[in-house]
Amino acid sequence: MMSKYDDPAFFDKYAQMLRSKQGLTGALEWHELEKMLPDFKGKRVLDLGCGYGWHCHYAAEHGAKQVTGVDLSHKMIEEAKARNSSPVISYHVQNIAEVDFPENSFDIVISSLAFHYLPDFDSIVAKIKKFLVDGGDLVFSVENPIFSAYGTGDWYYNEKNEPLVWPVDNYFSEGLRHANFLNTDVDKYHKTWSTYINTLIKYGFTITKVSEPMPSEELAKDMPDMMRIPNMTIFSAKL
Repeated sequence: MMSKYDDPAFFDKYAQMLRSKQGLTGALEWHELEKMLPDFKGKRVLDLGCGYGWHCHYAAEHGAKQVTGVDLSHKMIEEAKARNSSPVISYHVQNIAEVDFPENSFDIVISSLAFHYLPDFDSIVAKIKKFLVDGGDLVFSVENPIFSAYGTGDWYYNEKNEPLVWPVDNYFSEGLRHANFLNTDVDKYHKTWSTYINTLIKYGFTITKVSEPMPSEELAKDMPDMMRIPNMTIFSAKL
């Protein structure tokens, strides 16, 4: 399976995003996500869909003793090794849906905007439950179900090309969506709030916080219209 991010043209577009150029401070959710992260000191951390490795590096900087970053994209892993290397970080090219580690391998599992690329949320949570120690932390972000429901990732516009309404049709119909991301057709998978919450509960997680961050005023002024709604959700949970 090839990652869309290994397509040179698509990857070049991604490289121009603020989160790619500025790291964590360029990510619209970072001001809220940082507050939801647990204490990394002395912990073993797994980052599923690590991208450029910004979160891996943050964990290492904050005292993690071992950090493992996994991403399907060869180009992402190359960038992570170049930009965010550390003696305690190891990066691996692998489909996050296929990862396998021994029981109790990690104290913390994090994932940023990756799980909505997976058709099955249940199976990844089952894996995380196996990897994670009792009392371990899971923090992840996904596309907000309101954002992903219709699937196009854009507003309805009026004749003046002004945003008119955000479509939420087909909210309860989960599954494949063909979204427009960086002017490219990308396959994503819509899941409802109920699926995220009930699946975490099913596997014994206690949800400690849910956030729908909006970009800071500084970042919002340069954001396209599609980013001016809560387009992602962050969950923190404890096993």
